[in-house]
Amino acid sequence: MRHFDLCVIGSGPAGQRAAIQASKLGKRVCVVEARGVVGGAAVNTGTIPSKALREAILNLGGCPTVSPTTPEFYAAAKQATLGNLWETCGRVIRAEIETVRGHFARNGIEVVTGRGGFVDATTVEVVGMHTTERISADFIAIAVGTYPAKPAAVPFDERDIITSDELVRLKTLPRSMVIVGGGVIGTEYASMLAALGVKVTLVEGRPRLLEFVDTEIIEALQYHLRQRGVTLRMGEKVVSIRKVEAPAGTRTENSMLSEALLESGKTLRADCLLYCIGRQGATDGLNLEAAGITADARGRIAVNANFQTATPNIYAVGDVIGFPSLASTSMEQGRSAACHMFGQRCDRIDELLPYGIYAVPEISMVGWTEERLTAEGIPYEAGVALYKETARGQLLGDEIGMLKLLIHEESHAVLGVHIIGTHATELVHIGQAAIAFKATAEYFVNTVFNYPTLAECYKVAALNGLNKLRNV
Repeated sequence: MRHFDLCVIGSGPAGQRAAIQASKLGKRVCVVEARGVVGGAAVNTGTIPSKALREAILNLGGCPTVSPTTPEFYAAAKQATLGNLWETCGRVIRAEIETVRGHFARNGIEVVTGRGGFVDATTVEVVGMHTTERISADFIAIAVGTYPAKPAAVPFDERDIITSDELVRLKTLPRSMVIVGGGVIGTEYASMLAALGVKVTLVEGRPRLLEFVDTEIIEALQYHLRQRGVTLRMGEKVVSIRKVEAPAGTRTENSMLSEALLESGKTLRADCLLYCIGRQGATDGLNLEAAGITADARGRIAVNANFQTATPNIYAVGDVIGFPSLASTSMEQGRSAACHMFGQRCDRIDELLPYGIYAVPEISMVGWTEERLTAEGIPYEAGVALYKETARGQLLGDEIGMLKLLIHEESHAVLGVHIIGTHATELVHIGQAAIAFKATAEYFVNTVFNYPTLAECYKVAALNGLNKLRNV
């Protein structure tokens, strides 16, 4: 039986960073991966495929803007097929897989292909296609990620009633789609498919989409989704899902439609139904009990502040531990856990995690929201900049973009940044650094930005906020 200092189960973002960090500390590391390829769900079915699809859609007709409204775009969208779009995405996915493999190889990390399960707290059994072996390790990191929840009452068939995993394998574009669940995944795919001309109905049980995001930003997103033809059924709950015969005279090659019955009595029908409510920790088959660990009903593992499970030498990182379930935070969790295992100091800034929603248009945020500041009784003012007020915004043709700074009323410290529009997920990091180093709005007023850039929005928003504060 081979022995390692660290055995990582799962090669997604969290597992990668845990393995590489441990290797940098001079430790012998192996990664157990059930798939034939590395990268986990992030590279193969989740983050990278969905973002690659978004970029492929936005580049149709040579129009990579946040608002695909040109005649060239619509002409290209009508000719687009999912097969062609996924072919473009496939190149990105293959390149990312090779990048991960290269990182493992350069750091001397051994990849063991097979499904891992615990024998005890220091032993993992790996069942491969042709062989089974046992590996012992001083430390073990569980980084198995999640998969889409599939309630037994929903008749999934991988073609007409699907999850996001099956969506990336569809070959033809449906004419209409019902999306159940207005979380990040549902919202992103609703906006992408609408841009391709699919008639989308999005059903969400809460009063608005993405409740953790700033209200004004979400109001803008919902407005633009409706402008694209998306029907939003907010505050509605789905009570049953089934397949029904398509009415005579409307049938295509598929004679069945997907039907969702709502609690309000409404009936929704479409060519395809995408179910996007919840994800399940991929802990089935790990035999956690043998290692003294338990998972909750959704397969998630509880950890302490250092990402240790109930068994101290076993850590869990990434989506399998729950919120915030972001690839970016998963990477940092993996790095932090590996440092803790081997007594290496690791500084973290957990309160400044950026969020990115890759809808069309994209959204990003960091720091406090207006709702939280109001609830905490913290006095603030909001400074707003519209993309169309900047030359770069005009050059891009982005007439809907907006950047909002939340500024403390007394100290003028920057408390939060909220952005919707082109490159929002890139721009947010300027604000992240400003908050981390306790910058005030005056910093942005006095800073020179390249011209023309979208970064100028920080100056415009700061001026707008400070002008408001002069009247306080």
